[in-house]
Amino acid sequence: MASLFSRIRAGLAKTAQQIRERLGSADDGPAPVSAAGAPAATGARATSVETLEALEDALLTADVGLPATDKIMTAVKADRSGTLRDRVGRVMQRILTDVRPAPEVTTTPHVVLIVGVNGTGKTTTVGKLANLHRTSGRSVMVCAADTFRAAAVEQLAVWTERAGVDLVRAQMGADPAAVTFDAVSAAKARGREILLVDTAGRLHTKTNLMAELDKIRRIVGREVPGAPHEVLLVLDATVGQNGLVQAREFMAASGANGIVLTKLDGTAKGGIAVAIAYELKLPIRYIGVGESIDDLLPFDAGAYVDALFTEKW
Repeated sequence: MASLFSRIRAGLAKTAQQIRERLGSADDGPAPVSAAGAPAATGARATSVETLEALEDALLTADVGLPATDKIMTAVKADRSGTLRDRVGRVMQRILTDVRPAPEVTTTPHVVLIVGVNGTGKTTTVGKLANLHRTSGRSVMVCAADTFRAAAVEQLAVWTERAGVDLVRAQMGADPAAVTFDAVSAAKARGREILLVDTAGRLHTKTNLMAELDKIRRIVGREVPGAPHEVLLVLDATVGQNGLVQAREFMAASGANGIVLTKLDGTAKGGIAVAIAYELKLPIRYIGVGESIDDLLPFDAGAYVDALFTEKW
């Protein structure tokens, strides 16, 4: 199987290509050094006005967002050590790692709610995440708490069968909180380490559906200490900056504390990961880079930065 880096690189190919095209023939050599051995204060092609403008344009077009782009540009102008790619990469990696740490799996079951709007790839993400946990050696159970869309339960049944994990489901129209309660009880009884709860897709503007999420959170919190331990928001990378609006609302309504960024391979807006980390301080936990069951990858900030800047601009 291909390495994690090569798979992340393939997933970010469109974004990386767009950055290279925007920067054109920018000099990527090291910053010039003065006779005293210090970086020269002026005259570096790598930080000429034209190159800096091209860099800013490239970052904004990749949906890094204005606040994070301003941060990167300020740092690049102040840091004259190494190549332009080195300087951009360093500050980008700092942004991606200066986020809330992911919670450790210390309680059995470790309860993870999966939330998001319709169309983000949420249900398939649950199946892929179940497979990822199982192949890493953890026992997994999945709860089909999206009882409003029959196709979602059937789709999830297919994915969990492929992943080789248990599925708790109920009749269409059943109370999602009640289904979740049953799943928590089953996970405890069977000693499952991870319980993934697939909630119904909902718009962040629908207060009644957001209230339902809160009810699910209260139910699992009563049954398992500290649960839900994670609330992962699934965002479609192709929507770019619109994902920030969704994320802010889901943070407030559901306590989202991590992001799964899907469809990264189908967009040149992969810079949205930087925008999310900088503006929301939320960690990108996983990225989707394809349609196969093993195409959900743990996010690695170093590999992400390297994938964007491996090839010469």
